[in-house]
Amino acid sequence: MTAPVYLFDLASRQAQWLAARQTTISGNVANANTPGYRARDVEPFADVLDKTKLVMAATNNGHIGISPSRAEVTKVKKSESWDTVYSKNSVSLEQELIKAGEVNRQHTLNTTIVKSFHRMLLTSVRTPS
Repeated sequence: MTAPVYLFDLASRQAQWLAARQTTISGNVANANTPGYRARDVEPFADVLDKTKLVMAATNNGHIGISPSRAEVTKVKKSESWDTVYSKNSVSLEQELIKAGEVNRQHTLNTTIVKSFHRMLLTSVRTPS
């Protein structure tokens, strides 16, 4: 028996995360001239997925037991800002535009994968003429 594919659910969750990140980025840009404003960002999508606690299940006694291993994680500290501003504002428009471009590319990839998977499903269920 094949396991269900939750690609559409995963793509939907990533689209929601991308929307939240884009909202945060636009808020940073809107407050670029606000004195003392600190730039914000959402946690990476990989961290969001790690919190879902997906667990592998053995459905047969003959399955090989897998012990959970912890991959070493290197934390990367992002710089506060590329600019030093007298108003103590940490928003860098250049960084925010780069982030917005990343969101755009990830959203395009997400929709392309869903479209391709949907096309593949439709092809598999169509009856030959």
